[in-house]
Amino acid sequence: MTATTLHGVQLPDGTRTDLHLANGVITESAPADARIVDCHGLIALPGLVDPHTHLREPGREDAETVLSGTEAAARGGFTAVCAMANTQPVTDTAEKAEHVLDLGLNAGLVDVVVIGAISKGLKGEELAELGLMNRSRARVTMFSDDGMCLMNPQLMRRALEWVRPFNGVVAQHSQDSFLAGPGACCHEGELSGRLGLGGWPPVAESTIIARDAMLAEATGSRLHVCHITTAEGVEVVRWAKQRGVQITAEVTPHHLLLGTEELTGYDTVYKVNPPLRTPEHIEALRAALEDGTIDVVGTDHAPHAPQDKDHAFVDARPGMLGLEQALSVVIETMVKPGRLTWAQVAERMSHAPARLASLADQGRPLRVGEPANIVLVNPDRTATVDRAQSRSLSRNNPYHGRTLPDPVEATFLRGRQTFARTDS
Repeated sequence: MTATTLHGVQLPDGTRTDLHLANGVITESAPADARIVDCHGLIALPGLVDPHTHLREPGREDAETVLSGTEAAARGGFTAVCAMANTQPVTDTAEKAEHVLDLGLNAGLVDVVVIGAISKGLKGEELAELGLMNRSRARVTMFSDDGMCLMNPQLMRRALEWVRPFNGVVAQHSQDSFLAGPGACCHEGELSGRLGLGGWPPVAESTIIARDAMLAEATGSRLHVCHITTAEGVEVVRWAKQRGVQITAEVTPHHLLLGTEELTGYDTVYKVNPPLRTPEHIEALRAALEDGTIDVVGTDHAPHAPQDKDHAFVDARPGMLGLEQALSVVIETMVKPGRLTWAQVAERMSHAPARLASLADQGRPLRVGEPANIVLVNPDRTATVDRAQSRSLSRNNPYHGRTLPDPVEATFLRGRQTFARTDS
């Protein structure tokens, strides 16, 4: 492996230094034949970690493969992604978890961390093989039926009890299916009525978060709230944290930037679950990410083939691409307005998600002896997003045509460069 020196790079705390990468780690000095990269004007962040990625393989390789999804991840500055379980077949056994692990190892671009299903087949009726998945080569510690809310409180309690001995975490898609059923596809309000779309009320999110927070408190287990979208949900998380509940929450880039006004043209690229919200909810999410109530940014990268999006709005599959523009949106909504420092970006997008997923070698500080998982960021570069240039196999990119920061210059996984900008 070629040794590399990142010369004159800025660290998240603002100091400038040389980072020497050799044998997969950050070293005290560089060998004589090290490649020198001039990094003046660039910021080094620890490699980003996404706690919420849909890679679609196995089963929907027409929308994404592990290889194409991890290419998009490396392009976005990620060195680890947590692969959701709603594949075909569902990742609900040790053998299926190991299969996804091996797909990631074969791709070799980022660490693919397997998330197991909570329930068999995502049906919400019977627990999946939580213990066996944890003891498998995949060493699964996160479990989620994402895409489906686990409505049965007794099953949710049992899942929380099962994961506690190995410090696992249950990640919930908080959507009360009685309050926001299959037809819910738009934030409930004036717009949903005007457009004739099924309303998705905020209370459908906050009531599930409250229920699960109480179950996590009762069991002493870890609960993670996927893709939080409402001011009410934020307040419940804040309340639970004040009670000492082991609860974390994530926000997606698209919920930080995009709002309900995108739906007026019935463009199905903007159909997502949970739906885009109104300005007061967007501001609540930004404030909560700023003050730490929301712990992490999770992309909810959800690629879809054209035949899944080319329908009437109510019939189209929900989901958006997210990996390649995640850091772009965080810079646009949080860094440029002064709401997050670079050190806080590193916390929300690397350190905290690595802790959430129990990743010992990711989200580490950039210092001697630590794994050389690094993304180089140009804070001043912008570009107009072109969905045709995506590394993903799918094109449901909600940022197409928008001018956003385009910060990622290079990504390194254990010192090996997995993405390099070629258009500088």
